Amino acid sequence: MAIFLDENSKIVVQGMTGSEGMKHTRRMLASGSKIVGGVNPRKAGEKVEIDGVQIPVFGTVAEAMKETGADVSVVFVPPAFAKGAVIEAIDAGIPLAVVITEGIPVHDTTEFWAYAQGKGTRIVGPNCPGLISPGKSNAGIIPADITKAGRIGLVSKSGTLTYQMMYELRDLGFSSAVGIGGDPVIGTTHIDALQAFQDDPETAAIVMIGEIGGDAEERAAAYIKEHITKPVVGYVAGFTAPEGKTMGHAGAIVSGSSGTAQAKKEALEAAGVKVGKTPSETARLMRAIVEAL
Repeated sequence: MAIFLDENSKIVVQGMTGSEGMKHTRRMLASGSKIVGGVNPRKAGEKVEIDGVQIPVFGTVAEAMKETGADVSVVFVPPAFAKGAVIEAIDAGIPLAVVITEGIPVHDTTEFWAYAQGKGTRIVGPNCPGLISPGKSNAGIIPADITKAGRIGLVSKSGTLTYQMMYELRDLGFSSAVGIGGDPVIGTTHIDALQAFQDDPETAAIVMIGEIGGDAEERAAAYIKEHITKPVVGYVAGFTAPEGKTMGHAGAIVSGSSGTAQAKKEALEAAGVKVGKTPSETARLMRAIVEAL
């Protein structure tokens, strides 16, 4: 099985007609995703041909959903317009909105995150690579050719480390991999994905990748201790990061002892999670677990 995304998912791409939207729509199509439409109010009624596939462009997400039965939107809209795009998707009732856009102001993200509460739309991101259920569907920018379907679940703040872990464990494969993004405010959290993997009968073990800054990993550790029975292996990026300096992601900043990689590692280990000091060591820990199952 998979979490959040499967072979029946029908995807619309908000911002499909832009350069990034076109490039990654082509890649999603090539990986087997069902792309049923694009959304651009200025190009409504047009059709875009990508590798021989004619994809209709709709004026709104609501129109695209009505005409195609879409249940996933991938957002490639520039930062200044991203909040409006996500709120439009929420108003249309899309079950899953995957927000790839980087550089969205935190107050905009906070606004659409709060707006989504209780409305039935799961947000993944922003500033994330999206999610993939190998062999079934791919919503975002994760390369589809670096892994295969398998029994490992992966949730990660980092896009690059998502790719590296998928590649390191490519022979074992993944049920789903979810890149949740590294901004200070995000939709789907480590805890959301951990519970979904716990509930998925075909996920046997879970890799969780975090990074310095905030307390998301400590909260995930507490949740794992209370609620997760499947084996979890962890990695926290940023062991050598200098205090007080933002590292890569807007949410990756350490203040005093709060949010350090060491503190997160200790919290995870106290919850029974094996934590690697490098991505490769983390992959070896997971490989040993899977091979023993």
